[in-house]
Parts: sequence; C-alpha cells; structure tokens
Amino acid sequence: MNNHEKLNLVCRMKVKFYATFREIVGKKEIEVHGVKNVGELIDYLSEKYSPQIKKELLERGRKEIDGMILVNGHNILHLNGLETELRDEDVVHIFPPAGGGNAGC
Repeated sequence: MNNHEKLNLVCRMKVKFYATFREIVGKKEIEVHGVKNVGELIDYLSEKYSPQIKKELLERGRKEIDGMILVNGHNILHLNGLETELRDEDVVHIFPPAGGGNAGC
C-alpha cells in the first residue's frame, strides 16, 4: 500500500446538512478532519463555505445555538454545547433554526 492509499484510509467525520444549509454548502454531506469541538466545526464551515452558517447557528452572536446540532444522534444542548468534543468517526447533523409561526398569537 502506498502513502496515497494510506491517506485515503484516514477516518473522517461526516457532517450532514439539512434545509437551507444544504443550499448554502451545496452538498448534503461533507467529510471533515481535524476539528476538536463543535465550535471549531462551525468556524471551519463558516470560513470554508459561508459566514451565514455561523450567523444562523449562533443566536444573535452569542454562544447559544439557534438551530439544532446532533453528534451521533445526541443534541449538543444535552452534551457540552459548543465545547462538545468531536472525533473523526463522529456523524454530525446540522439543522438551521426553525422559522415561521405567529408571535402575536
């Protein structure tokens, strides 16, 4: 096995996008390697694809998630939030904030 083949065997984290994030990224799923936590992942995605990702996910610029991020099926709100550690074998699902409704009701 040559070095190129060995590099292809490196496990990469899968990141799956839904709704408007699919449109922003232009893909349903990407693979990422080397980010340590959810906050770093959001920064990476914002730099590589669009700052709109971070703007939509982080409620009014604070460190609170406005949307939903699941790591291996677990909502990060029930883990360590933006500090939730990530490993290369993880699967991350990113959903944009829910819209709609009538605040006046």
